[in-house]
Amino acid sequence: MPLLHAFVLGLTQGLSEFLPISSSGHLILVPWLFGWDDFDDNSVQKAFDVALHIGTLVAVVAYFRHDLIRYVREGVRAALHPRQRATPEGRLAWLLLLSSVPAAAVGAAFEGFIDDELGRIGIIAVSLIVFGLVLYWADQMHGKRPIDEYGVRDALIIGSGQVLALNPGTSRSGATITVGRFLGFNRDAAARISFLMAIPVTAGAIVYKVGRLAADGIPPDLRGAMVMGILTSALSGWVAVWGTLRLVRTHSFTPFVVYRVALGTFLLIVLATGWR
Repeated sequence: MPLLHAFVLGLTQGLSEFLPISSSGHLILVPWLFGWDDFDDNSVQKAFDVALHIGTLVAVVAYFRHDLIRYVREGVRAALHPRQRATPEGRLAWLLLLSSVPAAAVGAAFEGFIDDELGRIGIIAVSLIVFGLVLYWADQMHGKRPIDEYGVRDALIIGSGQVLALNPGTSRSGATITVGRFLGFNRDAAARISFLMAIPVTAGAIVYKVGRLAADGIPPDLRGAMVMGILTSALSGWVAVWGTLRLVRTHSFTPFVVYRVALGTFLLIVLATGWR
């Protein structure tokens, strides 16, 4: 795999994992549009996918490192002393874990169907448009709830919304932000909840995939590309988290909606004309 391709895909993963535009969809679209065919078999592709997700996990952990230290400390304290009233940080820590359960369960149960039936260009195009418009609708709700009001009901509902992101083109961050806005959270809270939710679900996916990777082994000629992918996705992911949180404090999610609709429309035109 050329290092240039690894760089581009790492950049794509880092930005699109946290921007509400679908990382899984873009990782399919970029090679398709450029005609790249870098993976000889499914195990090689999954190995590189693990590398990209390691990078984005590093990015979000690095950005929220101070918050995460408090969440972990207070979450452990709440578990060790269940009779004591949990602090807001300890409660949020366990709620974030709870929110990852629906997607993890559905992803594990329907992994074969997801890999075989979803991810087609037409489905990605329609998903970009439809869920982009749903995000726009949700963003007009003008919710004002802060992250401190995140509760069990919110964790289960937003976690269930995360299931939709198993379909490439929907966007994990887009789905969770959309549901968060429908539940009345302000833009900053919805984005923070979405990014923090990414930590347990991404970490769980990496552990699951690393088990398989250990059995298959890493092809020697892929190691350089994997390092490039990790570094690029980590740096671009950190920028995406930082930039999104700064943007939503003063602006809406409309720019992302416009991008999604424009890209989806472009893809449908490409398919209709037979250009690709």
